Amino acid sequence: MNVYLPLKLLILLLLFFLSFAAKAQNETPKDSISNKLNEVVVTQNKKTFTNTNGNIKVDVANSVYNSIPNTVDLLAKLPTVQISSDRENISVIGKGNPLIYIDNQKVGMNDLNVLAVADIKTIEIIQNPSAKYEAEGRSVILITRKFSKKDSFQTEISEVASFKKNYNNYLGFNSSLKKNKLEWKANFNYNQLQSWESHSIDYQIQNADIVSNYDVEAHTRRKQFIFGGAMFYKINEDDYFSVNFSSKLQKDTFPIHTETFNKKQDVENNVLTLSDNDSKKNFVNSFLNYSKKIKSINTQVFTGMQYSNFDQGLWSLVENNYNETQFELAQDRDQKFKVNVFSGRIDMDKKFKNDAKLEVGGLYLNADSKSDFAVLDYRNDETEISHYDFKEQNTALYSQFSGKVKKIDFSVGFRVENTNVKGKFQSDLLPLIDKNYTSFFPKAQLAFAIDSVKNISFNYAKSILRPNYSSLSQGTTYINPYFLYGRNINLDPTFTDEISSTFQYHDKSVRLSYYQNKNPVYNSFSYDEDNYIMTFQEVNLDKESGLNLDFELPFSYKFWSTNNSIVFVLEKIEDTSAVFLASKPYIYYYSNNEFKFPKEYTFVLNWWGATKQSKGIFERGANFVMNMSVSKKIRNWNFTVNCNDIFKNSIYKEHFTINEVNSKAKYLVDAREISISIKYSFGKIKETEFKEKSIDENENRIR
Repeated sequence: MNVYLPLKLLILLLLFFLSFAAKAQNETPKDSISNKLNEVVVTQNKKTFTNTNGNIKVDVANSVYNSIPNTVDLLAKLPTVQISSDRENISVIGKGNPLIYIDNQKVGMNDLNVLAVADIKTIEIIQNPSAKYEAEGRSVILITRKFSKKDSFQTEISEVASFKKNYNNYLGFNSSLKKNKLEWKANFNYNQLQSWESHSIDYQIQNADIVSNYDVEAHTRRKQFIFGGAMFYKINEDDYFSVNFSSKLQKDTFPIHTETFNKKQDVENNVLTLSDNDSKKNFVNSFLNYSKKIKSINTQVFTGMQYSNFDQGLWSLVENNYNETQFELAQDRDQKFKVNVFSGRIDMDKKFKNDAKLEVGGLYLNADSKSDFAVLDYRNDETEISHYDFKEQNTALYSQFSGKVKKIDFSVGFRVENTNVKGKFQSDLLPLIDKNYTSFFPKAQLAFAIDSVKNISFNYAKSILRPNYSSLSQGTTYINPYFLYGRNINLDPTFTDEISSTFQYHDKSVRLSYYQNKNPVYNSFSYDEDNYIMTFQEVNLDKESGLNLDFELPFSYKFWSTNNSIVFVLEKIEDTSAVFLASKPYIYYYSNNEFKFPKEYTFVLNWWGATKQSKGIFERGANFVMNMSVSKKIRNWNFTVNCNDIFKNSIYKEHFTINEVNSKAKYLVDAREISISIKYSFGKIKETEFKEKSIDENENRIR
């Protein structure tokens, strides 16, 4: 589809709105106070972004962001948040992979795909999480949902038409109902998507005298059914019982087209590879929680259980055409991956005088995954079959004490975790992976109030980042006869030590932080000389360190508000298997500009970018992405037009040399988009009693 004509129409439409709004600034606005028999409603302009000690909070419910069709795309528009090109990972600039919470529930990427944007009230990016959060993460993305306190109901129906290279459609239904002590929530979404992706890699293996490059392109037709329900029962003022269920059923069909040039010594081949692929990804997550207050000792006790299941299957039929001859069948690939995770936890929270609080708790987790791999190789007339089982048990205990002494707020805590991991191929007598280790994670925070508008804080934290369960499986993706994308069952967790300090003046802040990583995980090459196959997979490198200087600079003037982030980053990654290129500072910048006009017109222009990144081993190209949107609310209707990646700059380039393989890669993301969102809501719910708490602290690994 030619997007230039719709883009021109959109620009003309925005200019019309701006000229109309500029004229409207001279008009006297209507009275914003509506008097009714029993109620007085006061309307005010809420800030979309607020900054507290470098933690950015975004008001999604009352901004143009509530028109974005899915939660992952919404996060991609927020400051310092980066989404990987395959949409499977989230990172925060200078912080790596964050913990993700929904209403104090520890969740992962699958839950983000299940969560409807219509349910989100706010999103907060916490840069220095306290010890009450799990050890796995240096930052937290906290998502708060909308619930109610009064007996009433609310229903919202949404339709989003999205135009990228292909047409995508999102249809959603969300409803809430509260009666007396019982509150219900339900959502259903049906999405028909047509995604496109492409990337290319040029690489040389000097010691094998190989020069090769490929260009791969995939078109995906995807059907998604997303649904969920929740029930909360308030037993009395302090006690409650809740149940939550969510699920996503997804089916993909995606042909992959790859053009490859390969030269080994004097032998050259041009290969065209076609593969037909069918895939399913089904996810189920459920909570059962109970909270009880023991009034005699002023202690709140929480207990709960959680069960999660992720079931993925991929079937591929691959054929190759060498040097413009004819297509021949290469492989029939059937891969299955399934993981079941059960966890239970108990938390106790006791408050003392002078706002002091003691928190203690424990968790037990049991994860069991199975990956089955069956490949029929037509050229060699051989069949390879393997079954790999992975089991993990994690037991954790934690304690945290916080309070205030004069002008000093403090929080100190620690967490002890014991992990037992076993991985075994069914054909082997002994386990391939057998680990049992105990780790200690301290955290501390001190905050000093200089005066009513200035304060400074100091933080120290030790954390861990474990690979997700699918990364620890044996699956591979066939790109061409010489190249595979693979998993790595031998991945170890990454341990991080970090210190930081933040100074805040009014709503502006500056933060300086330094961290060191042991066993950081990055992509690497390995070459099989016997089978002439290159495998691209995640591995543990030796070490990583970084220094970050982060400025958060919000500003408001009349109907214009802007939030700006500028981060100076110096990162250094080292490994004995890699060539050290350079380590130089780079700059990440973000600006969100919102214009609120009378008659409920809103115009938003935002952009983000990064200069060239030199991280010691990896060099990555510069980026600049600009988006804009216009929104109009008419009673219970909300109309929004979004234009994303206006200049079509979602291109990611990377260069590195590791294991004597020199590579240059380019990833193209289908991000240029024009979308039209229409929402209709009826009913009204204000505040909430609904509460949920995470049981599974490793849920983000379930993928």
